[in-house]
Amino acid sequence: MFRRILIANRGEIALRVIRTCRRMGIETVAVYSDADADAAHVRAADIAHRLGPAPAAQSYLSIDRVLEAVHATGAQAVHPGYGFLSENAAFARRLEEEGIVFLGPTAGSIEVMGDKISAKQAVAARDVPLVPGVAEPGLTDEQLLARADEVGYPILVKPSAGGGGKGMREVHRAEDLPEALASARREAASSFGDDTLFLERLVLTPRHIEVQVLADEHGNVIHLGERECSLQRRHQKVLEEAPSALLDADTRARIGQAAVDTAKSVDYRGAGTVEFIVSADAPDEFFFMEMNTRLQVEHPVTEQVTGVDLVEWQLRIGAGEELGLTQDDISLTGHSIEARIYAEDPARGFLPTGGTALDVAFPTGEGIRVDAGLEPGQRIVSDYDPMIAKLIVTGRDRAEAVALLRTALAESAVPGIGTNIGFLQMLIDMPEVVTGDLHTGIIDALTDDDLAEALDPAALQLAAAHITRAEAARSRDARTAGEPAGVWAAAGGWRSASPARSAVALVHRGRRHEVTYAHPPVRDLGDGSYRITLDGEQVTGRVWASADGRTLWVRTPAGLAQLTRPQADTAIGAAAAGAEVLAPMPGSVIDVRVADGEQVTAGQPVVTVEAMKMEHVLTAPADGVVHLSTVAGAQVALDEVLARIVPAEADDTTDEAAATDAATAEG
Repeated sequence: MFRRILIANRGEIALRVIRTCRRMGIETVAVYSDADADAAHVRAADIAHRLGPAPAAQSYLSIDRVLEAVHATGAQAVHPGYGFLSENAAFARRLEEEGIVFLGPTAGSIEVMGDKISAKQAVAARDVPLVPGVAEPGLTDEQLLARADEVGYPILVKPSAGGGGKGMREVHRAEDLPEALASARREAASSFGDDTLFLERLVLTPRHIEVQVLADEHGNVIHLGERECSLQRRHQKVLEEAPSALLDADTRARIGQAAVDTAKSVDYRGAGTVEFIVSADAPDEFFFMEMNTRLQVEHPVTEQVTGVDLVEWQLRIGAGEELGLTQDDISLTGHSIEARIYAEDPARGFLPTGGTALDVAFPTGEGIRVDAGLEPGQRIVSDYDPMIAKLIVTGRDRAEAVALLRTALAESAVPGIGTNIGFLQMLIDMPEVVTGDLHTGIIDALTDDDLAEALDPAALQLAAAHITRAEAARSRDARTAGEPAGVWAAAGGWRSASPARSAVALVHRGRRHEVTYAHPPVRDLGDGSYRITLDGEQVTGRVWASADGRTLWVRTPAGLAQLTRPQADTAIGAAAAGAEVLAPMPGSVIDVRVADGEQVTAGQPVVTVEAMKMEHVLTAPADGVVHLSTVAGAQVALDEVLARIVPAEADDTTDEAAATDAATAEG
């Protein structure tokens, strides 16, 4: 067995690997970028080595820098985690050439399965069923357009490289295919360095079922059952569970064997996942989609129901051991569900957020597992994927697991960072989720009203109580020592016949609320927690405040709400008139699609912003003349004005605002 391994990753997966290594007596080396210098995985490892600046291309994605760390620390093997270099054949080959064990498959297996076109060809030879489509290397946009009709609409455009939904586009009309191909190529090239595309028939009401496999270098291959990963948004998984509520025993055996045959088609070694698509209307039919040649984000649910530590077997197989498990040794006990906690705002189209975690609160107890790499005080930046934690629950059956997840989510909060925890609470209560009647389109079909964040009235009262008490404390601190200012100067005041009341202004999602707060019914429990009486009932909650005190996060039994104290109103002159194109999240401008002063129509692409590995095309909100306030390559903040669309009849390019915008764009 290895004495020391290097983990070429960060965050929760690095910590996950460290836990197993520590149990097995293996030393670990953490690598980090400047953004992660104080991260939890850096402190948890036995040795830490700096890779470079925050951008992944200069740190976690740099093969040369990772290899330098391997040699500098004397690591005998590299665990790639997932993402970054985990499915990079060139990285695996370099390690092989330099005598370092890659804790994954061979470079050849990665190359075949990493290219979805060659993967389909490999598994077809083993009679694994495939979705109808056009999958040939090197097809141009013109060739794909010419052959789209033979696939039939609706069509799914997919990049040959990569995964995670990056570069995938659903196309329901022929006239939309050219733009979808152009956009998919650009995102695929940016994400994977390869813009090869292919077409597949879009399976209606699809369910995403994947099967975990383990294989050693001695030819032994087994599967560890399936995971249901149908609850997705933009092809990115949100909730995963094991086993699937859809499959019967016969289909489970057949899909498991298909996964084993897929692994054998490339002489696979290590842990891997074979993904299938199953129509909800025909659950006994399944089609191969792709094979992920690495550990999956959702691997904990398989570990929970099988009792198998997948990281341990990656290490043992990498060390040359023979697989000590047979198919008969694998049984599924209970039901496990994983919820991915993302730094994102569901009410704003699931756009990435950021910020600094004021606290990290997750529950503990029987049946609860939390894989997280986030600690209080840690900052979330736009350089990396927005997933910050995984909440995994396990029950005796699916109903118990759903109930446990509901309770666990209610006890979870990451104040300081906008997350999808409230959305997950809503999702787990949806009737089709409760019953297990799933498909991949459930989340994408939700309306803006479904995703809107409701405000608990108790949150306003708790925030007002916190603000009033904080101001009272500041007032006391400001008095001269030993010279009290008297009751008339005390914050909140004093009344002889009625309770003291304070009026506090708060803003939630752009809407202003004037909160009348009555002092006596509030009990300060310490540590930012309060108990209030509201409509005759007592409600307990906690309040966290940002360093400047302007932003507050309030947790009540209904969830976590973000509130801000309004700044003084500022006048908006005529020069600011017009419809604005705002940055929906912090990130970088990767493409400006129009020229300054150009006439545009509503819905026309104007600017493309990229953040956390996601590309967002921002369109003109109205017809008019565009005045740009940004350039390609610019780093932008949340809600920064990138362009202004002024009605043509009202546009005056000599206007002071237009001149300012042009100067900004040039500078």
